[in-house]
Amino acid sequence: MKKYIFIVGLLFPYALLAQTILGKVTNDKKEPLNGASIHWLDTDLETSTGDKGEFEISSKDISNKKLIASFEGHSSDTIEITNQTFVVFKLKKENILNEVVIKKNREKATLSNLIAIKTEIITQKELGKAACCDLAGCFETQTTVQPQTTNVITNSKELRILGLSGIYNQVLIDGFPMIQGLSYTYGISGIPGTLVDNIYVSKGANSVLQGFESISGQINVETKDPDTTDKLLLNAYINNFEEKHLNANYAFKKAKWSNLTAFHTVQPANKIDRDKDNFLDLPQLTRYMISNKWKYGNEKDWGWSSKIGLKFLNEKRIGGQTFYNSEKDQGSNSIYGQTVNINQPEFWAKTAYKFNDDNKITLFTSSFFQDQKSYFGTVKYNAQQTNFYSNLQYEVNYSQKHLLKSGISFRYLKLNENIGFTDTTLPRTYAGNYIRNEIIPGVFLENSMSFLKDKITWIAGIRGDQHNQFGFTITPRTLLKYDLTPKTTFRASIGTGWRTVNLFSENIGLLVSSRDIVFAEQLRPERATNFGVNVTQKFEIENLSGYFSADYYRTNFKNQIFPDYDSDPTKAIIKNFDGKSVSNGFQAELYLKILKRFEFKIGYNFLDVYREVNGNKQLLPFNPRNKVITTYSYKPLTNKFHFDVNIHWYGEQRLPDTKSNPVEFQRPYFSQQYTLVNAQFTYKFKKFEVYSGCENIFNFRQNQPIISWQNPFSQYFDTSSVWGPTRGREIYAGIRFRVLN
Repeated sequence: MKKYIFIVGLLFPYALLAQTILGKVTNDKKEPLNGASIHWLDTDLETSTGDKGEFEISSKDISNKKLIASFEGHSSDTIEITNQTFVVFKLKKENILNEVVIKKNREKATLSNLIAIKTEIITQKELGKAACCDLAGCFETQTTVQPQTTNVITNSKELRILGLSGIYNQVLIDGFPMIQGLSYTYGISGIPGTLVDNIYVSKGANSVLQGFESISGQINVETKDPDTTDKLLLNAYINNFEEKHLNANYAFKKAKWSNLTAFHTVQPANKIDRDKDNFLDLPQLTRYMISNKWKYGNEKDWGWSSKIGLKFLNEKRIGGQTFYNSEKDQGSNSIYGQTVNINQPEFWAKTAYKFNDDNKITLFTSSFFQDQKSYFGTVKYNAQQTNFYSNLQYEVNYSQKHLLKSGISFRYLKLNENIGFTDTTLPRTYAGNYIRNEIIPGVFLENSMSFLKDKITWIAGIRGDQHNQFGFTITPRTLLKYDLTPKTTFRASIGTGWRTVNLFSENIGLLVSSRDIVFAEQLRPERATNFGVNVTQKFEIENLSGYFSADYYRTNFKNQIFPDYDSDPTKAIIKNFDGKSVSNGFQAELYLKILKRFEFKIGYNFLDVYREVNGNKQLLPFNPRNKVITTYSYKPLTNKFHFDVNIHWYGEQRLPDTKSNPVEFQRPYFSQQYTLVNAQFTYKFKKFEVYSGCENIFNFRQNQPIISWQNPFSQYFDTSSVWGPTRGREIYAGIRFRVLN
């Protein structure tokens, strides 16, 4: 310390004049940390440490003088600056091994060499590069997740990973399974982008702690924390279709408590029909959402801590023919339309008690109820679902190399679906009341271990769950990471997963089309094994840093439920498929940051997703075999503005077989290739940000995607051949107003 005091004494007058803070970052063994991130709370001003852990950062015009230091695999630390000109951070190494791999910290993209699970993190900085009105739009700059439209008339979407339907990846909100069953169809659209803090995306086998369902991957959406977010955030957005979005977040703190209240609304667009098929290009959407999040204490500190969330969603979607009136034409057999009305209250809580640095117990509980009333042409679909989830978890760090987590879980689902027809002209036979009750208690155990001076990290987990109808199932998973060099990491994973089927909510297109739904047999749970490998290479030289990552994942299904649209164009046949069903996914990605101003990323995705039927390979529809995404960003050192462009190229996709239809209702067996280009410009004032952008700049569209749109009540009416954008070019503008805490 004498050395530090001497240096401070020499530099004190110069530091005052330059308004800078000098410092050093070390670990708890006083070893310097190279590449640690240093930033002022609630600002974009950031720097990083050099070889000796030293840094220098400007303090000019900083009102909230809380300086934060963070480093991969270590707990962050905050120092409040009063009169100091030199500070020393000592960061303690974390023991949690299963959360983060690829980290976009602030605007810098790095790859952690500590974590076993390959996880991409989409931060607020990354989300600011596109409009991101809701969760479905938060993946514009990301290669792994592909948003896919499931119903073009109401614009419902799913999030695909590894070319598999979104039902095979687990979507969590703050670690809770709130997107499940009935909420799967529209749930991802009910989360505004302004409420999202980080999105964690991982492919393949994951931790067993959150359940047995994730087969292709996991998406965990972390909402903003009350004690670290803006005190006030207002966001207003409008596009050229005149769809309007308004968001308001307000946060406050009092003693150990903090609170965030958020309001979100969407008001409907104009009626637009560019391709003259008499159907709206986008639905009339009205949404109101209010949420409240409480936080008590800090879970890293000893003692009690808690987070509590409340939310209510009201949503109405209206789509169909341009002259459809939802007030008087619901269920009409002469004017085609669809209406969906949703009300959903939900609650979740996470309460923990930390006994000491090595022992902690946590209780997770969540519940939601959804009431949906809807019409799809002459199909009336009303449904109610009640969900309850609980997880009691105990963790113990029984040595410096082992972290054991164990616990019990409980899931309850009650789903009541009522289907009727207002017209019986078509030979449809599936009307009736469908009731599901699931009770699933479970136990789990997961151990995280490190060897060879942390060069090898191994996570081994297993869980057992007792389903009230399908009996007991064991789900094992294991993940391995090996640091070949300090900047080169190899990872491998293998594990099983299973899930029960919610047929109508997960295949909403079945209710939309005129096909009859035929249940050939009783449906069993879907089961699969996934394994994958990944290698990442980080690099950093003068004025250039980045990473290269490549991975391969394979999913083998033991049983899969996939509606058969090909055998009969007038029917969707539902049955178990226990033959060969495979997904092969290869992805390569290169990220560069140049001169601290330019960011460039290019990613390539290859998908081979198929089933073998009677010895013949049958590609599954709506998967581009080849896809390329390229992103460009420019931000000057002043951070006054940034300009972002992303380009998506989609290869051809196999489409449902329509060769048995009359010629006028047939479609090609494969889609065409296409490219989408999006751009956004953002300019920052002191408390304001204004942004404007354009999606699908070159206005590529799939014209008249609906089969038999001329007669929507005929047996050939089908909306399932949508493979590309249908609304065309979208121009938007918005404004954000922030008051920092």
